[in-house]
Amino acid sequence: MASLTDQKNRTDVLNRLKRAEGQLRGIQRMIEEGDDCLAIATQMAAVRKALDSTYVRMTMCFMEQKLHAAMAEPSADDTGLDSVLQDIETLLGKVR
Repeated sequence: MASLTDQKNRTDVLNRLKRAEGQLRGIQRMIEEGDDCLAIATQMAAVRKALDSTYVRMTMCFMEQKLHAAMAEPSADDTGLDSVLQDIETLLGKVR
């Protein structure tokens, strides 16, 4: 499976991950300071949502990149497109 090659998309995904990392550090601090479990759970849910959103964004960037490449290189058979679709299916299957 290929990696993200577009610098803008990589930067976007990395920035999202850094934000989630900061949220996780905040949760650790909340636990160390003995904050309320409901407040901690709310922040944990926010981190999970941020990570899910980042995963979807990464998957969409990957799909866009691969589909553009597949359309730019027409082939006599569908093996290139089939490979792209299998990779996309694998990525989407990990969302669960």
